[in-house]
Amino acid sequence: MADEIGVLIADDQDLVRIGLRSLVEAEDGMRVVGEAADGIEVVARAAATAPDIVLMDVRMPGIDGIEATRRIVADPALERTRVIVLTTFELDEYVFDALRHGASGFLTKDTKPAELLRAIRLVADGEALLSPSVTRRVVREFSSRPSRTLKPHPQLGTLTDREREIVGLVGEGLSNEEIAARLVVSPATARTHVSRAMIKLGARDRAQLVVFAYQSGLVAL
Repeated sequence: MADEIGVLIADDQDLVRIGLRSLVEAEDGMRVVGEAADGIEVVARAAATAPDIVLMDVRMPGIDGIEATRRIVADPALERTRVIVLTTFELDEYVFDALRHGASGFLTKDTKPAELLRAIRLVADGEALLSPSVTRRVVREFSSRPSRTLKPHPQLGTLTDREREIVGLVGEGLSNEEIAARLVVSPATARTHVSRAMIKLGARDRAQLVVFAYQSGLVAL
């Protein structure tokens, strides 16, 4: 990642883009590399600018933010690009689909400016932006759908019993500290197990590990 965090802003509302641009450009170590008002445009801008972070609205003309996220994540040239989805509601029906298609997390549009900037830095550093309490509610909301079908990860069998257990707890939205408390181990041990599971399953970040846990039926509901 470059010294400055390059941010691409995608939203179909002019005022939202202006507000986000002003916020990002006023922050040391960040710069806006482009803007887009629809899904097709954001995919093209991402390919042209290779941003570190895309702030992605969900409902946009052309293609929606979910499909735009899928296309960006699928582009090998954008391997280092991370997508933060901006939603109006925490339990927006699109949130889990966004995670499934490769988003590194999501924020509501009423997030405080300081929290948004912190989130950009966290995700740019490789962390997943998943509030444990919100993640639990999101996963439970979508796993309760009648149409839910399990699709176990092909490398699931490479996990130890402890790693499977921990992936399930990550899927519930528990932090490393909460996992450590639940299993009566140190946070460092929990972190090591999570890291090993991510490597074995090829998870690009913690958000994708949540999705794998959901799809593999490891989430305790």
